[in-house]
Amino acid sequence: MEIIKDLSSYMDHTFLKQTATAEDISRICDEAVKFGFATVCVNPCHVKQAAKILGNENIGVCSVIGFPLGSSQTEVKMVEAMRAVENGADELDMVVNIGALKEGDLNLFLKDIFLTVQGAGSVPVKAIIETGCLTDEEKKTACKLAVTAGASYVKTCTGFGPGKAEVSDIKLMRETVGPDIGVKASGGIKTYKQAIALIEAGASRIGASASIDIVKGIRND
Repeated sequence: MEIIKDLSSYMDHTFLKQTATAEDISRICDEAVKFGFATVCVNPCHVKQAAKILGNENIGVCSVIGFPLGSSQTEVKMVEAMRAVENGADELDMVVNIGALKEGDLNLFLKDIFLTVQGAGSVPVKAIIETGCLTDEEKKTACKLAVTAGASYVKTCTGFGPGKAEVSDIKLMRETVGPDIGVKASGGIKTYKQAIALIEAGASRIGASASIDIVKGIRND
């Protein structure tokens, strides 16, 4: 029952549409304050605005790095992380280099996350492994390397690729990283029931654009 009572504090209230305007960012920030969400998650160009609006609130600003493909050059991800933090980001969700993992270039995969973490400084980095692209063994490898590189969380999906947050993936990711690393479920989460199932499976954060419907318990199945 405690999880249900405190569901809002698990939520990254997300708005990553390319059509996002300043008005949209103001609205989601106001919603985050009203509902007590953990963060708002916005594209890098909106971080400064969100940080200004939420400066006196206990709501974090999360931004994305190398989003949504993860195929940016490693040095670009590092600089993008640095600039997002300078503009007021409290957390960063970075997309890993999935191609490097697929072809077995684990040094590049590891370096890509490590340098992003270095660029972020003391700000937590969530490594998005895009579970819909990976086998179970690749998911385990991605999670282990993300932790080795200094990521504070591993995360399922961008929401722009194949697949969605699945209970089975959350269980696998939690078993792989252990109890002390965050696990974020994101991708296709629309209902209260889904969110609760993912938290019970081991998720410590939920990323969704349907945050308000989720915490209100509105069924969209």
